[in-house]
Amino acid sequence: MLIIDCHCHAGRGDGLTGPWDTDAPLGSYLEWADEAGIRRTVLFAAFHSDYAVANAQVAGLVRQQPGRFYGFAFVHARRDRGRVRELVGRAVRDYGFVGIKCHRYDARISREICDVARAFCLPVLYDVVGEISVVELLAEQYPDVNFIIPHLGSFADDWRAQAGLIDYLVRCPNIYTDTSGVRRFDILRRALERAGPGKFLFGSDGPWLHPGVELSKIKALHLPRSAARQVLAGNLLGLIRHVRPTPPAAAPVTGVAEVPARWRDPWLLANG
Repeated sequence: MLIIDCHCHAGRGDGLTGPWDTDAPLGSYLEWADEAGIRRTVLFAAFHSDYAVANAQVAGLVRQQPGRFYGFAFVHARRDRGRVRELVGRAVRDYGFVGIKCHRYDARISREICDVARAFCLPVLYDVVGEISVVELLAEQYPDVNFIIPHLGSFADDWRAQAGLIDYLVRCPNIYTDTSGVRRFDILRRALERAGPGKFLFGSDGPWLHPGVELSKIKALHLPRSAARQVLAGNLLGLIRHVRPTPPAAAPVTGVAEVPARWRDPWLLANG
């Protein structure tokens, strides 16, 4: 059975805050993945101050083993404002990338990113860092864009966010999640029972988490073979099969302007 890890960082960051922006070497990860039977992996950059540089690093890795790796373009909603289409276009046309990655640790997702995803028919893997309320807005405003919310909504083990995401998975056809870093197995099992295997993608958050350990959670679910195929590879393949390297000229890209602070939720300003 084909197994694809949909969530793995790669390349060198230019910060020294922690592993996430320092270095994401693949040496041990690939050994672990081989041992676990993982045949393909989605790569995106470590956190970086210039994602054009970071995406080029990932492109080099994908180019070395095109049968092993897929690439997602990492973008920063605020710092890359006005050039998201350029960054993603280069990643799709020149690098063969098949998705977009963004993270609330950098900045909250923007209409610009969503419009570019729509234009190129790309899924967006957006780490909401527990802020699951935005999922409702994404699902309603961009029903033709598929969003993968990793970690069942929270890598920080926020069980409230993880339990809350289940409803969005059930109700919203374009909302998916990945299993990386989910430590509360009971919530993972409940989410899968309610939303169904068609909404889940196996991911590890490598190279810092062991892909074999993360894969063991999927095996512990004792899914029927058809459901396991969906979670382990089929759902991802379905999300990336319609990538459009040359979007229509008329495809709009909006939301470039900075959102004034007065328009933001005042209750969230204190929390970043």
